[in-house]
Amino acid sequence: MTIVAAGDRAAHAFGRAWLALTLALAAHVADEAATDFLSVYNPLVAAARQRFGWFPMPTFTFAVWLTGLIVLVAILLSLTPLANRALRSLRLAAYPFATIMLLNGIGHLAGSIYFRRWLPGATTAPLLLVASIWLWRAAGDEFRP
Repeated sequence: MTIVAAGDRAAHAFGRAWLALTLALAAHVADEAATDFLSVYNPLVAAARQRFGWFPMPTFTFAVWLTGLIVLVAILLSLTPLANRALRSLRLAAYPFATIMLLNGIGHLAGSIYFRRWLPGATTAPLLLVASIWLWRAAGDEFRP
């Protein structure tokens, strides 16, 4: 019988949650790429810039967009061994990562309701929601009694 310290269990849970959100993001990128996300995103950004000149979001070509997201997912996956050790700096980084992915998932689902059609990326948006909440909770386990 192996006795596992509570801190080890929390670290392992954090690592699993980090990996789950990263894999959910990878699935989400594949979903968006397969459903022509940029055909919706780029016109929305262009319209927002025309209406609000200060709108800070960029438009993308497919190759630049996909390459950037693949690099991001690769970096996040490469951090998984550190997540398995639940480094404090990675736990702190988990909060913005989880928050951005939560908002991303909400945005796809809310956009689908607003436009009254299933938008690109909406299929995997629930994965982002669940995995984001899991990572947020796992990141805070270190601070709970």
